[in-house]
Amino acid sequence: MDTANKILVTGGAGNIASALIEKIISDEKNYVVIFDNLSTGVITKLPSKEKSNWEFIEGDVNNLNNISNVMQKHHFEYVFHFAAVVGVQRTQENPISVLNDIDGIKNILNLSKNSSVKHVFFASSSEVYGEPVELPQNEYSTPLNSRVPYAVVKNVGECFFRSYWQEYGLHYTIFRFFNTYGPNQSTDFVVSRFLEAALKNRDIVIYGDGSQTRTFTYVEDTVAVCYKIMEQKLLENDVINIGNDQLMSIKQLAELVIKVTGSSSKIVFHPPLKDGDMTRRQPDNSKMKTILNKELISIEEGLKLMMNDKRFLKAIGKE
Repeated sequence: MDTANKILVTGGAGNIASALIEKIISDEKNYVVIFDNLSTGVITKLPSKEKSNWEFIEGDVNNLNNISNVMQKHHFEYVFHFAAVVGVQRTQENPISVLNDIDGIKNILNLSKNSSVKHVFFASSSEVYGEPVELPQNEYSTPLNSRVPYAVVKNVGECFFRSYWQEYGLHYTIFRFFNTYGPNQSTDFVVSRFLEAALKNRDIVIYGDGSQTRTFTYVEDTVAVCYKIMEQKLLENDVINIGNDQLMSIKQLAELVIKVTGSSSKIVFHPPLKDGDMTRRQPDNSKMKTILNKELISIEEGLKLMMNDKRFLKAIGKE
């Protein structure tokens, strides 16, 4: 297909990536190849067949032959590398699988540097900050000090992207995502897990005492800033925190979910997770606010949007 922009999205059957793809293909000048091994992604998160400017290829980005065949066949202008093993418990239980994701990072960069690719975008994480030494966490001044495998891989990945720019001139942008939730989010994550439990009037389980604080970003805001960065060529060879800056404790989140849904769920407390559940996290999101130039969607508004979304209701068997 003769299009202005041919774009590869790895991990495209995941929460943020699938929403970003919907945004990208809403412009018919874009053509997207979605690449995912479906280990954590779900095929039902792919776009509607009504749109013809996308295709799905099942494969593992950590396997050089899998991804090189795709990149040799297509001449991509942009690559979004979102494929990764995700979820606190999953990454704790499968540390070697997490470390193997370094292979996928190297494969994407090595295949991109001598090709038609103009720019690569990397899905990093707020996890790279570890336990905060300052709040809000700034992209340049806050140390990246987490030691859990998932965060270490993201930090190493960021280093690879910067190094390939310095060595080969391959343009990059790093997205440090802070707790993005939305209708395509699996129930491995806190907002969707709490919302499913509340809609089914089941106990809402909190690990620890619930005093750990987070910020929660509705996927529409996350996707809007990612898309603007690509389309307007912003933040080349730079990093950005993508997240809301309004702090809320996990216990407050559970209470709000019960209130918004009108649920009879009870909150129960389980022992804290061993690692990876940081006590506080809050981004300095001044770059994001400047780019979006609008108020971010509040957690209460986002919960209402999500609980009334047919995709989420279908996924949890409540349609």
